[in-house]
Amino acid sequence: MRSNQQMADLLADADLTGLSVRDIPPMFREVVERGWSLTGSGARVLTDLRPDEDRSYFDRLAEETTVNGRGMTDWDLPAGAGKDRAEVLLRRSLAYIGACLRSAEKEFGDQQVLAYLSLSLGGTDDDLLTAHVTFCTPRPDTPPYVADLEQVRDAAVAEIAVEDCPDR
Repeated sequence: MRSNQQMADLLADADLTGLSVRDIPPMFREVVERGWSLTGSGARVLTDLRPDEDRSYFDRLAEETTVNGRGMTDWDLPAGAGKDRAEVLLRRSLAYIGACLRSAEKEFGDQQVLAYLSLSLGGTDDDLLTAHVTFCTPRPDTPPYVADLEQVRDAAVAEIAVEDCPDR
């Protein structure tokens, strides 16, 4: 797993033992269950998140990150940016990421799909910790989704491969 220092610090402080499907919010479990598909351009997308109509994208990376990207459910968590909120968001996000990456490996027969997780402050007063997850497949002819990931300062970010996920 590659991450910036902010994410490394959050991960070091969190109890991530025993991640399981129970950590994934129900609507995200449905996404995992529906699996993956390929679009006409060859983009790898989560089937349940695929738009009903074909849309135009700059490239496959943009298509994958747009279709696959979602904020992690947090409406049931206490407001603010506290440690408890961060830990639950990490557990939910990492359990979802693991399930999706294992499903992608099974569907496509390789380990090329990567996940990107970011935790940052948002909300009306920039005091609410939020999480965002997306998936994409790096390609040699396309810049990386997050360039200089280790240098990102305005969010905690990580790039996660299937081998980084527990319970493989």
